Amino acid sequence: QVQLVESGGGLVQPGGSLRLSCAASGSIFKIYTMGWYRQAPGKQRELVAAFTRGGTTNYADSVKGRFTISRDNAKNTVYLQMNSLKPEDTAVYYCNAGVSTWGSLSYENNYWGQGTQVTVSS
Repeated sequence: QVQLVESGGGLVQPGGSLRLSCAASGSIFKIYTMGWYRQAPGKQRELVAAFTRGGTTNYADSVKGRFTISRDNAKNTVYLQMNSLKPEDTAVYYCNAGVSTWGSLSYENNYWGQGTQVTVSS
């Protein structure tokens, strides 16, 4: 079993910044992908930023230049630095990881955190 725990969400004014963290734990053999998604009320969940299997990064067009994804492989942790926040960034942000476990070394499962609320409002 793999657990993803997010932290760092909260209420911030437009133009402000937040840094989200996601720590993966459990019977992890290998992390193939790791990133962030978000879901606003009444909307579909969408990709925000992620590391691909090749180690490159993908960003949603709406956050390019404002958000930065980073990771600490030794800690199995991924971060999302969110700058110049806008009201439309308000959403629940979910950590996602593609992981193989010691119970199934070659099989990649997708795991989700429980989400952390980000509210951008004046």
